[in-house]
Amino acid sequence: MLHRVVLGSVLAALLTIAVTPAPAPAASWLEKKFWLSGPRYDAVLPECEAALDTIASRFATKESRFWNSNLQIVGFEHVRQTAFSPWANGTIPRRFCSAVATVSDGLKHRVDYSIIEDGGIIGATWGVEWCVVGLDRNWAYNPACKMARP
Repeated sequence: MLHRVVLGSVLAALLTIAVTPAPAPAASWLEKKFWLSGPRYDAVLPECEAALDTIASRFATKESRFWNSNLQIVGFEHVRQTAFSPWANGTIPRRFCSAVATVSDGLKHRVDYSIIEDGGIIGATWGVEWCVVGLDRNWAYNPACKMARP
């Protein structure tokens, strides 16, 4: 019986050693010179107004598809930039903006959004993340869209 326990322990130890991955080798000089260049950001982003149509379209889609609502954004006012790349150097450039949206129910809501370099589909163009205060139904940017601001 003791023999089986010892044999089982030895086999378990050998199996653990066999499946433990070896440390990854350091990058070769060729990789360091040519292949590990990293992202190149230009920090060329459109103005805040460029994202408004996208926000209105995605808001209407989200409301109808996920919340069974016919709310739509019918207009924007007081569009302004709140920050541009406020974080450390080397981070993805973002233009943070704010606006007031008039929704089809007649109420006005603040919209906080950011335009992100290479944040669009497959990184081919700029992308936008947005939040309508009071209509962030899944609490993705809670509290009160604070997480959509810089």
